[in-house]
Amino acid sequence: LLGLAKTKHYDQITVQDIVEQANIGRSTFYAHYQNKDDLLISGFKHQLDKLAQQIVLDEENYLKFDTSLMFEHVRGHYEIYRTLIWGSNGFKLLIEDGHTALSNKIEDRLTNLLPEQQASAMPLSVLACGIAGVFLVLLKWWLDNKMPYEAERMNEFFQQLMMPGIRTTLDEGEINTD
Repeated sequence: LLGLAKTKHYDQITVQDIVEQANIGRSTFYAHYQNKDDLLISGFKHQLDKLAQQIVLDEENYLKFDTSLMFEHVRGHYEIYRTLIWGSNGFKLLIEDGHTALSNKIEDRLTNLLPEQQASAMPLSVLACGIAGVFLVLLKWWLDNKMPYEAERMNEFFQQLMMPGIRTTLDEGEINTD
């Protein structure tokens, strides 16, 4: 799929194209994926897993979330993401399903990282939804504008937009994982 996305719009790629490119049978493809959208989402979820692992507690127990690796990944695969964005439904699919997947991964990560006594002024599910939304919208803006800033600078923008609010939210109220 990734190889094909370099030369064709996502909407033009068929399962037959994918199995021919991968040199596998259709039954093998369908044993693992329902359709090409499922394959795309599966690959993107793998990247989101890596992104969620970048949420850590520093030595002072402050939450840190480094998004630069994901921005670097996208920069390294710009042609694929560009093909998905312009003239196809692929990116819409990634944003919709990706937002849900990333929200869930962030919520799980926060639940596992934060000590029981860590305070939160809102449910972690709401916080995770907001973090995922801002990240994905920022990523889309970056791609729409042909990546005018380096990945590290985009991470800095994310940090400026999100981390003060996240820290304030976690420092107020009681932990709430509803």
